[in-house]
Amino acid sequence: MKMYPLASIGFAMITLLLLNGCDEQPNIPQGPRITEVSYINVASSEHKIETQLQGRVSASLSAEVRPQVSGIIQTRLFNEGQKVEQGQTLYQIDPKSYQAAYNEAKATLNSAKAALASAQLKDERYANLLKIEGVSQQDADDAHAEHLEAKADIEMYQAALETTSINLEYSQVLAPISGRIGISQVTPGTLVTAQQDTALATIRALDPIYVDMTKSSKALLQLRKLMRQSDIKQGTARVKLTLEDGSVYEHEGELKVQEVAVDESTGAVTLRAEFPNPNGLLLPGMFVRATISEAVNENAILVPQQGIYHSSTDQAYAYVISSENKIEKRVVETSSTAGNKWVITSGLAVNDKLLVEGSAKVGPGSEVKPVEVEMDQNGTMVVVADNAGAMATAGSK
Repeated sequence: MKMYPLASIGFAMITLLLLNGCDEQPNIPQGPRITEVSYINVASSEHKIETQLQGRVSASLSAEVRPQVSGIIQTRLFNEGQKVEQGQTLYQIDPKSYQAAYNEAKATLNSAKAALASAQLKDERYANLLKIEGVSQQDADDAHAEHLEAKADIEMYQAALETTSINLEYSQVLAPISGRIGISQVTPGTLVTAQQDTALATIRALDPIYVDMTKSSKALLQLRKLMRQSDIKQGTARVKLTLEDGSVYEHEGELKVQEVAVDESTGAVTLRAEFPNPNGLLLPGMFVRATISEAVNENAILVPQQGIYHSSTDQAYAYVISSENKIEKRVVETSSTAGNKWVITSGLAVNDKLLVEGSAKVGPGSEVKPVEVEMDQNGTMVVVADNAGAMATAGSK
């Protein structure tokens, strides 16, 4: 049996102990990891309060053409769809019977005038004879009465002549207004009657033209309450149109009138705007979408939509970073959207730090490392420039 020296054994044990000590690591406690999140500084800005309403185009003037005397249509004196002027002859009704009635009334009036002259002379003659007792008082009175009756007949026959003259003029059907005339409902040879139910044609004035919109009475009340706030001022009353094909109408209109009563069946109020229509692009009956600038909020708070959340009960809330860099949950109220932003009416104030990215990693009370960002024109969050002037897209780290 081989024996080892005691010195060698002791050296080996010391070496083994040193090696074991080198493998063991000290247990240093680690602190909680702080999550990096992005926020924007809440600021105020001017915001135009615009309302989109459905509307329908209507003519600024509209008149149905109807005959005022009966007869056969002889001719139509216009081209359908063309512009006509007020007073222009549109149809000619056969005037023969009205011309004959006029001639008869005129002859009757002339006969009455001759009878008046004779009665006047007799009245004057009997009046002179009465002075010398050449005639009796009764005869003089009868002559004077005949004179007065003849004068009355003149007035009656004059009125009859004027009536026949008017009827003769009405045999020409004139345009009551200027505008564009539609399709004729009758042709030459058609029998028409005075003031019939069916219009011969319809004339519409198309430049300028109206757009009638409806707004709920509830929305109207909300706007009036909003206008009482000190930061809210009246809008421009300018109106923009989007047509049925999605294109924007090139001319702006102006809000002209608001109905003074609420429609009982719909609970809505009618608004009317006037638009220039030089090219005739807008036609009565068209459906359009109107955008009205109703008011301007000079100190509105607008924040990115990604910074506002909604609960299962549709309550809106946001996460705000406190001065201690901790997350606070805030209940907020929104009124509308403006592009990719919410308009905030309560819950947030200027200079609040609104969390916009990183909400999935934190909760109320969490301590965070905030990184300030801002939204560019494309709606992308970018980190605010640091001391070196570097810019980076939020979340790219």
